[in-house]
Amino acid sequence: MNTRWVFSLFFVLVFLLLAAGCTQQPAAPVATPVPTAVETIATATPAPVKTTSASLTPGPTQTLPDAWSIDVQVASNGEAVDPQITVTCTGGKGLNVIPQLDVIVTRSDGVVETGSIKRPLYKGSSVSLRSTTKMGYVDRAEVWAYTPQGDKVKIYDAYVPFRSYH
Repeated sequence: MNTRWVFSLFFVLVFLLLAAGCTQQPAAPVATPVPTAVETIATATPAPVKTTSASLTPGPTQTLPDAWSIDVQVASNGEAVDPQITVTCTGGKGLNVIPQLDVIVTRSDGVVETGSIKRPLYKGSSVSLRSTTKMGYVDRAEVWAYTPQGDKVKIYDAYVPFRSYH
């Protein structure tokens, strides 16, 4: 008789639990979030442009004000299979105020390659452009910085050797 009483009590408790679950208010429908448009910028490989008016002779550069100063390093990877000139931002007080750096590589074969390093600038941000494998100082790299007012200032202009042996 005790087991019968235990089973009856068990079934009554199960029934009460099920009934209690069924008496709750239905949950409010979850609102579907509205999709937001995300602007993506495609970064395609820059197309080389053959020009005849491009000069291989480096010109004068300018110095940014100390509060906007930005340091860059320009170097060739020295690989004959895939020669690249890499411009790397190495720091400076202007990291937070300079919106963009433009890079122009004028190759010895007359092709001009262009690229940009856009905000946010940080130590180590870089861009790589194709170069030639000719020995000597024949490829030219220019780095232009945009000031907060929108002016363009040439901060680097020099020959970049394919390989250097120091």
